[in-house]
Amino acid sequence: MRKGNPGGRIAAVIAAVLGIGLTLSGCGTTGDTNANTVEQTDGKQVVVVNDVEPASGLVPSDTNDLAGWKVVTQLFEGLVTFSDTGKLIYADAESITPNDDASQYTIKLRDGLEFSDGEKITAETYAKSWSFAANAANGQMGAAIFSTIKGYDELQDEHGDRNAQLSGLKVVDDRTLQVTLAAPDSSFDYKVGDVAFLPLPSSAYKDIKAFGEKPVGNGPYRFESWRHDGEIRLTPNPKYTGPRKAQNGGVTFKLYTNLESAYADLTAGNLDVLDTIPSSALATYRNESSIQSFSKAGPGFKAFTIPSNLKHFTGEEGRLRRAAISYAVNRDRIVDKVLRGTATVATDFTAPAIAGYSKSLAGSDVLSYDAAKAKELWAKADAISPWDGTFRLAYAADSGSKQWVDAIVNSIRNAIGIDAKSYPFPTQKDFSGAVRDRTIDAAFTQGLQSDYPHPEGYLVQAYDSSFADGKGLNNGDYKSSGFDALIDEAARQTTLDGSVKYYHQAEEQLLKDLPVIPLWYGNVSAGASKGVENVKFNYMGLPEYQNLVKE
Repeated sequence: MRKGNPGGRIAAVIAAVLGIGLTLSGCGTTGDTNANTVEQTDGKQVVVVNDVEPASGLVPSDTNDLAGWKVVTQLFEGLVTFSDTGKLIYADAESITPNDDASQYTIKLRDGLEFSDGEKITAETYAKSWSFAANAANGQMGAAIFSTIKGYDELQDEHGDRNAQLSGLKVVDDRTLQVTLAAPDSSFDYKVGDVAFLPLPSSAYKDIKAFGEKPVGNGPYRFESWRHDGEIRLTPNPKYTGPRKAQNGGVTFKLYTNLESAYADLTAGNLDVLDTIPSSALATYRNESSIQSFSKAGPGFKAFTIPSNLKHFTGEEGRLRRAAISYAVNRDRIVDKVLRGTATVATDFTAPAIAGYSKSLAGSDVLSYDAAKAKELWAKADAISPWDGTFRLAYAADSGSKQWVDAIVNSIRNAIGIDAKSYPFPTQKDFSGAVRDRTIDAAFTQGLQSDYPHPEGYLVQAYDSSFADGKGLNNGDYKSSGFDALIDEAARQTTLDGSVKYYHQAEEQLLKDLPVIPLWYGNVSAGASKGVENVKFNYMGLPEYQNLVKE
């Protein structure tokens, strides 16, 4: 994900991404699936897991919320996947080979690849899927991830030819795709692990909206049914030959509207796996005798975005107020008292498990709590233009975020002495729509978690200018030529270590501008029924659904 996402993914960057939320695993349900009901496929039981209603159809290149990502990545397989520690694993690809300066890649596909309906997967399949996703005329949320491929700029006419193809893609033969980039990018072999790079069958292009309601993929599972606001059922895909073969009889995503209801179902035996424990149970779930409990470091970066055009938050006045707001948030106390120690206070804009993570960036003191400094900076901003109104922090009510959002606004109110309030939207879908349409007119919670475990997935997706204005996960529309130049320099490096030097400089620019206010990195806090085995979590901090087995 790239997959970032407002509200708590991800987005992913992941992503994020976006945006949507890292804690999209919401709760309260209209579904009637009971985990105690014995459902079997080929003698193996179906596993019931939590999710919320996806924000849009199940189309990979239009998925920028974690709710949709969970399902889409089970229905589709890409060129690569990743281990639970972020190691790159070939999936549809047999090899991905760069030239000497990483400006061109040759991709070899494995033989015998098929979609679940029997359609063959070739290099042409990937070329057409990526071009469709990149083409602005098709309106795909994941389009900006293709901006490094030659020909992207020529496809950015919203009224252009919907079938136009990326000029940087050359189909050499059925199993060979040559990719020419607009500029060197040593992260490209990781980047193709983003959800937007997943392949589409030819049937998708006839009616992409209808396809999103009943998708045909090439992943470990195939689509069975989607009862909106109820459940999404997947069954094993017999044509799948990749590294994630299903070990169970299928996965049913039970769609909730609040986490408390999901947790109640878990403890009652009506849900097999819950990937996010609600705040109300964080202090006690590890001692709950009816479940298995899990707590481990995760890849999620949590922040809140202050839009670039929000009143009183532009120019020098805005720079002062953004810093004041950051100093006014008592992160340590909120992590300790509200999140019960299930997060780690942020020191940068990535996550501890990502290469290049830093605790010593210049300017990172702005992420510490200092009420006196906050008041001082706020007063300087008032000297430029007196503050009026209320500072509002928006979030999705079904994301399980209420307690910590309330704690943040209380901290700001107490430190600076202004009126600060929580601003809940009823559902993740409503919240995401307001962020996407730029009608939110408030600061808003933002989660980011890259679909691929590389620093580029955190920094480019959410802050580069090319991902602003609805073209990606830069939902605050932050634009900085200085930041963009550093990111471009990082992309030109041929080693990860060389890139990290520039990524750090780019993050130090972010600490000055604060387009988002970093909060913490979320730990994986999850639970499973006693009868579920092989409960492990992937590089996104989500269950490895294909490995779950129920007695």
